[in-house]
Amino acid sequence: MSNIKRHDGAGEGDVEAFLARVREMPAPAASGGRGRLVLAMDATMSRQPGWDMALSIQGSMFAEAGRVGGLDVQLVYFRGFDECRASKWTPDTDGLARLMSGIRCQGGRTQIGRVLKHLKAEAARGKVSACIYIGDALEEPIDGLAQVAGEIGLLGIPVFMFQEGHDKTAEMGFREIARLTRGAYFRFGSNAAGILRELLAAVAVYAAGGFAALENHSAQRGGAATLLLNQMK
Repeated sequence: MSNIKRHDGAGEGDVEAFLARVREMPAPAASGGRGRLVLAMDATMSRQPGWDMALSIQGSMFAEAGRVGGLDVQLVYFRGFDECRASKWTPDTDGLARLMSGIRCQGGRTQIGRVLKHLKAEAARGKVSACIYIGDALEEPIDGLAQVAGEIGLLGIPVFMFQEGHDKTAEMGFREIARLTRGAYFRFGSNAAGILRELLAAVAVYAAGGFAALENHSAQRGGAATLLLNQMK
């Protein structure tokens, strides 16, 4: 990988609110014939308890996107002291999942600003369909993050902000980033793995193939994918 410098379960209302935000977004452009999804993760020490569960969920997301085809994924993560890295874009979701399994959490502060700036830089080099961010904290001034998030929103890149836990500062910031990018916010707990897995898979399918791919995915899988489809109609 190259450095970028180059609880409780979710209720039905939470799911509906998340899907309502997704409904407002336009389908990703079909230019180039492939979707590109950035998967960004907080790998600081506070995430360690839920890390293995997150890896399993993201593996399922990769599997669903792989069945659709036409999706390149880039992994971005931060941890430790000033470490923030990004992988190459790759269609090999199995290989990327194996790469993720070798990452270990390390103590450090959040670096969400660097993630957002990286996302903007990637968009300048080529189309980015969507970004998924998974974390549990926010330790940076929200005004600076909001400025970059607004710029990303103008580029048409929705950021799906997934929060683990109940940190109020993180929730406020995550919601604002999602709003400014026309993405969506969702909070999950340790027993919400099932619905989170379905939502992540549906977002990946949407990034890979747009509305038509999500329709097909919904017909085969149902569940959260069907809810997502119904909200987008």
